Amino acid sequence: MHIVICIKQVPDSAQIRVHPVTNTIMRQGVPTIINPYDLFALEEALKLRDVHGGEVTVLTMGPPMAEDSLRKALGYGADRAVLLTDRYFAGSDTLATSFALSQAIAKIGETFGRPDIVFTGKQTIDGDTAQVGPGIAKRLDLSQLTYVAKIASIDLKTREIEVARRAEGGTQLLKSRLPCLITMLEDTNEIRRGSLQQALCAARSQVVKWTAADAGIDDLTRCGMRGSPTVVKRVFAPTARAESAAQIDTAERGLQDIADELIADILTRRPALEHELAFNSGT
Repeated sequence: MHIVICIKQVPDSAQIRVHPVTNTIMRQGVPTIINPYDLFALEEALKLRDVHGGEVTVLTMGPPMAEDSLRKALGYGADRAVLLTDRYFAGSDTLATSFALSQAIAKIGETFGRPDIVFTGKQTIDGDTAQVGPGIAKRLDLSQLTYVAKIASIDLKTREIEVARRAEGGTQLLKSRLPCLITMLEDTNEIRRGSLQQALCAARSQVVKWTAADAGIDDLTRCGMRGSPTVVKRVFAPTARAESAAQIDTAERGLQDIADELIADILTRRPALEHELAFNSGT
């Protein structure tokens, strides 16, 4: 079985800064990490490989420095790493990113064998759109299983997979045919620690580096800023509130007393609200 897992190198969200003049994210000097959601997808891919055999190929699109994240993925136990890097990819939004990655996955299929499953995290912490995974599935004509919490079973003979998908109000149990694309939820597994031998192998391993031409991308107007219809008007950090949150002591008190105090406090802070409620209720 061949599994492809798409990861992304992102700035550590705990240390992100916003430029005071341009209102853009300042990436210089900010440590980078593998997108946390992608790690759960990577672990699930490695677990399937360990049970059913095969290979796990890790793919990312980014600048040359993104090779660091690929080597970390190799250190966890991935078999192969592919870096899609080219100046034509700069400024890509989710539409352009999903196009470039889908082309690279098709090239991976031609070079290393057609993937049975493509994994991604449910979203990234720097964009939070959850659009790239479904975008890849659409372009490659793959069945997409999103927000997956558990892979219940997989049968390589019948080419069928069954997953538990988190949905509003409960969990859906879905069955699909392979190949497919899966976006994994957070906290779905326990991420392994790579061994010392795997770390040494990752340091020595060769990362496959593809330009747009290497990946077979002919239409460069669909890449980078030229292929990105999304325009970010402004990025800003929320202003911290000067007023502290109010606390209500609930020890040894009934629910009705707590509710009455909470309502009284809200009406004290917003006197007009009481009049609006009375008007709407007709009293």
